[in-house]
Amino acid sequence: MQSCDTIIIGGGTNGLACAFRLAKAGHRVTVLEASDTLGGGANTVEFAPGYRVSGLAHILHMLDPRVAKAMAIGGVVGLPMVTTALSANPLTIIGNNGIEPNLETTEQLRWKTLSDRLNRFATALAPLRQMTPPRLATGVSNELFKLTKIGFGLRRLGRSESREFLRMILINVADVLEDDLTDDRLMGLVALDATLGAWLGPRSPNSLILLLNRLSAGPLTLPRGGMGAVPDAMQKAAKSVGVTIRTSARVARIIVDDNTATGAELITGEVLSAKHVISAINPRTTFETLVGPGALDTGTLRQSRAIRSRGGAAKLHLALTGAPAFKADLTHRLVIAPSVRAVEEAFNPVKYGDVPDRPVMEIVLPSAHEAGFAPPGHHVLSAVVQFAPHAPENPDNARSTMLANTLTILEEHAPGIGKLIAHAELLMPYDIAARYGMAGGNWHHGELSVEQMLFLRPFVGAAQYQTPLKGLWLAGAGSHPGGGVSGTPGWNAAERLLEVTK
Repeated sequence: MQSCDTIIIGGGTNGLACAFRLAKAGHRVTVLEASDTLGGGANTVEFAPGYRVSGLAHILHMLDPRVAKAMAIGGVVGLPMVTTALSANPLTIIGNNGIEPNLETTEQLRWKTLSDRLNRFATALAPLRQMTPPRLATGVSNELFKLTKIGFGLRRLGRSESREFLRMILINVADVLEDDLTDDRLMGLVALDATLGAWLGPRSPNSLILLLNRLSAGPLTLPRGGMGAVPDAMQKAAKSVGVTIRTSARVARIIVDDNTATGAELITGEVLSAKHVISAINPRTTFETLVGPGALDTGTLRQSRAIRSRGGAAKLHLALTGAPAFKADLTHRLVIAPSVRAVEEAFNPVKYGDVPDRPVMEIVLPSAHEAGFAPPGHHVLSAVVQFAPHAPENPDNARSTMLANTLTILEEHAPGIGKLIAHAELLMPYDIAARYGMAGGNWHHGELSVEQMLFLRPFVGAAQYQTPLKGLWLAGAGSHPGGGVSGTPGWNAAERLLEVTK
């Protein structure tokens, strides 16, 4: 039996960030990754001979600055991306509020006023990402102090803006946009940004807070060498501080002895023991499969089963024999979301397990940025397509219909693209669940919603990364602050473990 201080299950960006931080503090750390490669949804894959693309996440915008600095990832981050909302008259946005002159002047002023306000709100909330969520209980003054610090941050907005923040924070993003803006292209773009990867539409309650969460996480970038360059750099950093990384090492169960996690058993039968077992994979899988109902109290099992994890996004990969005729710079992030109504109408059918007639989407072409993703003169297109049903009655029919509807939309914006397609791959939420271990195909390993955020994520009793089972910790996207290629949950979990065990 091998032993170490800490076992980390899952070699995605959160697992690697957690491993690095603990190893720097002197822990002997072993990372166990089921796949033959690291990175999870941030990996770069070959989906057709000669065509490579980011398997799931295709834009970097949430990388934790602590992780980037400590693990020396800055060299692969890339430059901020420009966004173009595709239409008969495309609209281009540079950064969070810079717009090219094809927007009416009065609307530009309205957008600057609104975007400046939203960015101030996001900046006030940003410190929440890097903290352990406070515990809401009597006799925990240090936890209440965290809430006090948050309050001081909001008060710095000023009395008027603080009131406006409290008025807006829990309302839907559609109402905010329609109160302040008139341009459908701009409103559709922001509505898609607010709901990207989520199980809600722009008119769903609390959708604005998801936009603020997105804005708080930094600019959008395309890493040099593709998304896979990020976990590659993290792996190198982790190994440099002594982390042992094992791929093709699938964990069959977490060993529990006397209500304490003491190690992990691989599917090969090999057993590893450790003082701490940290799961950087899906929390439901952790509790219900690796630990198992027999080792959990009724309350923990019930709360785990209650985690909502519906995926609403599909991932499209196209191998193209030439450049598509979009009316935009192909190095831009391209968005097809004609209006708030278009985004909402794309969401409506999936509530009932159906496919939208006119999906909305975010598109990038990595091959337009650098060589190595496609043969010379060819391109790869990567798109996050919304919305897609996570549990349709007929999965194969849903996938084929979703692909056909998506290609119809693409043909409208890039005439002739259908004739350029050498190969197409569409991953529906249920495909994503099977390939990446994301329950329900939800990219956050649990829906990111007000009732599953902060001290409610993944549920009360496990929201501070430490679980009710002694020795077992959580460090994945199912914990605060959620998904994205950030490393933040993993780093936060490591900091919390070091604080509790010092």
